[in-house]
Amino acid sequence: MVEQGNSVSTESDSRIVSDSEAKGIVKRLPPKLAAYISLARADRPIGVWLLFWPGAAAVALAGGLLSHWFLLPAFFIGAFVMRSAGCVYNDIVDRDLDKKVARTRNRPLASGFISVKAACLFIAFLCLIGLGCLTFFNPIARFTAIASLALVAAYPFMKRISWWPQAWLGLVFSWAALVGSVAIWDRFEWPGIFLYGGCIFWVIGFDTVYAIQDIEDDALAGIKSSARALKSHLRLGVSLFFVLAVLGWGAAIWFTRPQPLVLLTLLPVVLHFIWQMTTLDVNDGQNALMRFRSNRQIGFLLFLACATIGMANNFSVY
Repeated sequence: MVEQGNSVSTESDSRIVSDSEAKGIVKRLPPKLAAYISLARADRPIGVWLLFWPGAAAVALAGGLLSHWFLLPAFFIGAFVMRSAGCVYNDIVDRDLDKKVARTRNRPLASGFISVKAACLFIAFLCLIGLGCLTFFNPIARFTAIASLALVAAYPFMKRISWWPQAWLGLVFSWAALVGSVAIWDRFEWPGIFLYGGCIFWVIGFDTVYAIQDIEDDALAGIKSSARALKSHLRLGVSLFFVLAVLGWGAAIWFTRPQPLVLLTLLPVVLHFIWQMTTLDVNDGQNALMRFRSNRQIGFLLFLACATIGMANNFSVY
């Protein structure tokens, strides 16, 4: 089958990206539907969770779990559609680079199975849903959320000009922490800012682990990444980012409830980070992918820590 000069195999496997978590399900869907699901990464929900947890943690830390419970489903739906829109936009910009990387050459845009025009219409549809989610937020939170679009628009170009595109992704993927905090407090407060800062370093760390899969292909294609920049210091570098993440989250919790014992709420997070770093094999892409995916548990543990502090502040005076 040929579309716009690009040869595409008639086998459904050719339209499924190699790191898909649901190959069996996607293969059984109509080809076009399967391609759009792959384009939106709907078969790989890890990115949705990683985008959702900073916002949920911010709402929890600010004590809004009961009074603003409706923000959590709004954050989740928003994370799903906006992560999907971001992936589609990223694939439009990177379609020529994706052809040079084994893991991504079968993506629908890189293979030519879906046209750029159709992908743009898909983005518009997803963004309309995202705008609908913003109706649940106060005006300053809406403005804060919309402001992130400038960062999203610039992200795909970072790997062309910087060895640290993961740092820019940290700014983007952590933004929900700011949105969630101002949605409760109606203003920027230090706990929300520190939570955001900690999430930035967390994202740099886990996306560096993710980039281990592509080090060789990235080198051949001329794509820059933090994994390539760190070279033999990769494990040490990622460990440092995770330490900085914990320090940022600890500061957020301390500024919310300044008592030494509250920092123990982050102990499960610390133990999970230690497991990741002690079991990471920097020469094994599959090992790195599994460690990357385990960060959904980190997000959940962070949410529990923030919920503990937020609920404690709601029901006690100190």
